[in-house]
Amino acid sequence: MAELIQKKLQGEVEKYQQLQKDLSKSMSGRQKLEAQLTENNIVKEELGEARATVGKRLDYITAEIKRYESQLRDLERQSEQQRETLAQLQQEFQRAQAAKAGASGKA
Repeated sequence: MAELIQKKLQGEVEKYQQLQKDLSKSMSGRQKLEAQLTENNIVKEELGEARATVGKRLDYITAEIKRYESQLRDLERQSEQQRETLAQLQQEFQRAQAAKAGASGKA
């Protein structure tokens, strides 16, 4: 029983680690887009001819930032759910280990 729970726990830990990697990757992508947004805002102020092109780029970047923010919220929600699953499995595993130790002590 404990071995089965331990395998499930390991699988859940791996899922959690992947979610953390995805979260970090999304944050990095968002930061890059923020830097691009700042750069393009400066260009927009300095170059009248490029305003239309930069405006489109700003719209795109803003939309991408919103998409990343949505993705970040979703990943954070999934990460929290995974953290809760891990906590439950750890408790279950500890109970199983304690029951196993108790049964061994009585034998």
